[in-house]
Amino acid sequence: MPGANEHPMSARYRDQVGVRFGVLGAVVAWDDAGDAIALKGPRHRAVLARLIIARRRVVPVGRLAEDLWTDPPPGAVGAVRTFVAALRRALEPDRPPRTPARLLVTEGPGYVLRAEPAAVDAWRFEQAVAAAATLPPGDGLVRLNEALGWWRGPAYAEFADEPWARAERSRLAELRLHAAERQAETRLALGLAAEAVPDLGAHVTEHPWREDAWRLLALALYRTGRQGDALAVLRRARTLLVEQLGVDPGPGLRRLEADILHHAGHLDPASDAAAQVWAQTAAAYDRTVASGARARLESTVGMLRNLAVTGGAGLETARGHRVAAIAAAEELGDAELTARVIGAYDVPAIWTRVDDPQQAARVVTAAERTLATLPPRVHEAARARLLATIALESRGTRAERGPRAARQAEEIARRLDDPALLAFALNGVFMQTFHRAGLAPRRDEIGAELVALSARHGLVTYEVLGHLIRLQARSALADFPSADRHASAADTLAERHELPLVGVFTQWYRALRLAATGQAPAAEVEAAYRDAAAGLDGAGMPGLERGLLPLALLCLRLTYGLPANTARTDWGPYEPWARPLVLLAQDRHREAAAALRRLPDPPRDLLFEALWCLTGRVAIAVGDSEMMDRAHAALTPAAGELAGAGSGLVTLGPVSEHLTDLARTGKG
Repeated sequence: MPGANEHPMSARYRDQVGVRFGVLGAVVAWDDAGDAIALKGPRHRAVLARLIIARRRVVPVGRLAEDLWTDPPPGAVGAVRTFVAALRRALEPDRPPRTPARLLVTEGPGYVLRAEPAAVDAWRFEQAVAAAATLPPGDGLVRLNEALGWWRGPAYAEFADEPWARAERSRLAELRLHAAERQAETRLALGLAAEAVPDLGAHVTEHPWREDAWRLLALALYRTGRQGDALAVLRRARTLLVEQLGVDPGPGLRRLEADILHHAGHLDPASDAAAQVWAQTAAAYDRTVASGARARLESTVGMLRNLAVTGGAGLETARGHRVAAIAAAEELGDAELTARVIGAYDVPAIWTRVDDPQQAARVVTAAERTLATLPPRVHEAARARLLATIALESRGTRAERGPRAARQAEEIARRLDDPALLAFALNGVFMQTFHRAGLAPRRDEIGAELVALSARHGLVTYEVLGHLIRLQARSALADFPSADRHASAADTLAERHELPLVGVFTQWYRALRLAATGQAPAAEVEAAYRDAAAGLDGAGMPGLERGLLPLALLCLRLTYGLPANTARTDWGPYEPWARPLVLLAQDRHREAAAALRRLPDPPRDLLFEALWCLTGRVAIAVGDSEMMDRAHAALTPAAGELAGAGSGLVTLGPVSEHLTDLARTGKG
């Protein structure tokens, strides 16, 4: 049985390091079975502690004597040797007589403890905190939680008054505070603000001079909807800093307070200045630019592009006014102006199903008309933007025009060496890489180029797009550590540049990750999906929102070996693929087989593989060998991927398992 003073995380190291030492609290030692080792008196433990602080360096015996006694007695050196001999017997009880010690070693003028790096909890703690900073947020949080759990009290607790321990105790205490604050920061990055609040509250109470801790506590409160409490915390921090330390709050605290006040509807001076600049500029524009001037159309599209990335009502409004702006430009009969109005709306798109198919068709038709009337061999950049628009707005269809337009736009952009144009064109290329299964590696390449290109040229929204594309592709390839890094990068950029829609996709991804890795029970994954779906409410993306939660829960149930939910559900566009599975769950096999025969091929989008896997499951259940063979042929190119995970939203497990079932049951 483990010793009474052992922290629960120690067991994982037993097979690696043998004897282990604990200094994150009282100084203790455990043998390789996890039992506490009797270290005798306080001076024995002091010798051991002093050698641990030396970190595998020799401590002269005279120095040990000086550290153990303020005024060493005549026999101090002999006493130290006696303490060392007793420690050796305790630490290596099975060592044969007159054989050299392997752990507490005599070297030169003194002694050295040859402990392995993993044998001392303080050393492990340092390594764990450093490693957490390099990991994806989810894994980093696990590492920090574990490492902070190793603390049993103040470091070297019984030697708090010893000068030789003071610097090391102070260093470890600072590292512990740093780790606690990084733990809170990581929880916030993962959307776990409510979980962060209690620990941060205790943290600032114990360490009221930690300015970053106050900032994190206020931010956590704000993100849990407690605006008033967040502002009260910031006022408390300001009072402590000003009245007791005589310093003003730093920029982090001041900026957070301004942001909270702004979002609460109370403008701080900086926000008020920005509002005044906006109002004055808009008034000057109205006075200067005639109401019928063509420049107004181009300026309007620029505003609509910025409005679209705000999400919600902004996105829906931007889509509607965009079509009106295109119609107004066409009425003027100026092909070049129309091309600029259409092509200026280069809003990055990640989802492969358009929100309004009729509206998208109108944009494509207008772009094709404008292309036909532009003078040949001139205005190449404008032509490329029209072609990229066609590629984007025709996504999910089976027409050959979309892929051809994407290739043409990319070729022109590369020839012109125009980074912004190339980013727009690559978005179109991405949207046209769903003509068959198994193209996640190609999309990963597109995402990588977008990230690199955009980072070099300050194209923030396309840099975010590149990270989201890579998040999807790495999920399809079951590379979740990489996907975590791209989710974190996208969230960081989104927070810095006020891009709220990004969080919709990263929250869904984290629910998918839970489902795909099998690290949580079905009920917990379902709750994560429902939380993610709540984020879609009012996001202004009906092409993504409708039917997505029921589809995700259907995939979850099938992955966990449960039948489809038979309750009345709005499946949205996924109804044709869900209905046969619902019928099977109701034991209506004949009707399921009939529904399967009427089933269309899945659309060419991010859920292509997932819908084919659903088709294959029904085909196996009803014994439709022809449909089994079709599903097998469609899915074979994606044999190395996770079904549906390329969406960044749902999964049905490895495609290879579906292929095995289809081959075993059908003709293969």
